[in-house]
Amino acid sequence: MTLTDAIPTAIHRGESELPFVDVGDGTHLQLVQVDIPAGLWVVRTRWEPGTVIPTHKHTGPVYAFTMGGRWKYAEYPEVNTAGSFLYEPAGSVHTLVVPEDNTEITDAWFAIYGANLNLDAEGNVESIFDAGFVLEAYVALAEAQGHGRPDVIGA
Repeated sequence: MTLTDAIPTAIHRGESELPFVDVGDGTHLQLVQVDIPAGLWVVRTRWEPGTVIPTHKHTGPVYAFTMGGRWKYAEYPEVNTAGSFLYEPAGSVHTLVVPEDNTEITDAWFAIYGANLNLDAEGNVESIFDAGFVLEAYVALAEAQGHGRPDVIGA
């Protein structure tokens, strides 16, 4: 065994190797990586103008980078545009809004640790999305939409 045999190799996925699945609410999701024991899910998301993601709370930190379009949280004044980076600490609560007057698809990348606790109008948890749930849902949608089983890193 040589030194290079013990070095892990980089893992690459081209954009066309992992499909964007239509979630049905104006969201098109590409799951890039999951690490279920670490509670990590990395997604690239494209939203149609006017898409609203219901209010949710994060149990872990979230890192986001916007590549195109614009979006914001209803609870905050800042607008994320191409080149924007956003850090969300664990415990943050917000409602994602893609403005209806956007003239292009909004495209953003997220690394999410922990779960999304999806909340109703009174702040009660309605559902929970975590790395395992997102992997199962992504694979099911990909297969149902004719993409076959995607080769998600870590799956």
